Amino acid sequence: MKKNKQKVQRQRRVRGKVQGTAETPRLSVFRSNKYIYAQLIDDVAGKTVLGVAGKPEGKDKSMPTQQAKALGVEIAKKALVKKIQKATFDRGHYKYHGRVKAVAEGAREGGLQF
Repeated sequence: MKKNKQKVQRQRRVRGKVQGTAETPRLSVFRSNKYIYAQLIDDVAGKTVLGVAGKPEGKDKSMPTQQAKALGVEIAKKALVKKIQKATFDRGHYKYHGRVKAVAEGAREGGLQF
């Protein structure tokens, strides 16, 4: 139970400093062992503006960090279509490392500003 409690405390600490609005939504990242997910959330309205799942298509043999970077580029392109140029990055309880960092770098490459 102690591990889970520490995880929740880290998440609350990060989310306490980050808030999304309609102009600058919060880019939240969730990673499981297989997949990675990213969503743009408007905390004021309490709605998800946009969500993308990083599921490998077919027999895609690329590395998980490469898939995460492609996911970041994809969510940035979809955000630009919805006329969202800025976002605040929410890493949740994860370290800014590996797949989480790759999503952020991919979103920056795609044109999203943090």
